[in-house]
This record gives sequence, C-alpha cells and structure tokens, in this order.
Amino acid sequence: MSHFDSDTFRQEVIDIVRQIPRGRVLTYGLIARLAGYPLHARHVGKALHRVEDKAIPCHRVVNSVGRTTPDWPEQRLLLEKEGVHFKSNGNVDLRHTLWEIASHLEA
Repeated sequence: MSHFDSDTFRQEVIDIVRQIPRGRVLTYGLIARLAGYPLHARHVGKALHRVEDKAIPCHRVVNSVGRTTPDWPEQRLLLEKEGVHFKSNGNVDLRHTLWEIASHLEA
C-alpha cells in the first residue's frame, strides 16, 4: 500500500479494533502495522477519536508502553472490568494482555 487513503485506513482500523477480544489490548503502532501502514500509529489515534459507535471497543487500544489515554479516565475502568492487568506504574501489563494476533509482528 503506497497511497494513503484516510477513509480506507479508518475503516481498516475500525475493522481491526472490532476484533480485539475482551480482556486483551493492541497498541496504536501494532494496529497501524496490521492495517499495512506501519508508520501511521498517530493516524490510528485520530481515526479512533472520531468513532461514536460504542460497540467498537476503542478502550482496548493503548500506546506502545501500555499507557491509557490521559483524558479518558473511563478507559482504565472499562479495561479493569474486562480483567486487564495493570502494572504498578499504571500502565497495562502488555506481556500478559497484548492480543496474540500481534505476536507475529513483534519479530
């Protein structure tokens, strides 16, 4: 994919996020890689910021160190309800919570 089409990218991001299982998370960067645009992690955040459909589990997306969105305190509560583990520094424990679909991308 060489040409960046923001509408197509946004739909691809939503399709990926919709599949994240309960109790698991993905990072913005991994979603960008899965969508075929590994350098567009910030665009993932922009795409998700505009999602109004509550059925899309945007709360399951965190940054590369497991940090939740600072201006969305409900995100942590939603993740905790799903059994997501947090480290003492307040970040999601990615070692135990990252969705397995991403494991082949980390190599």
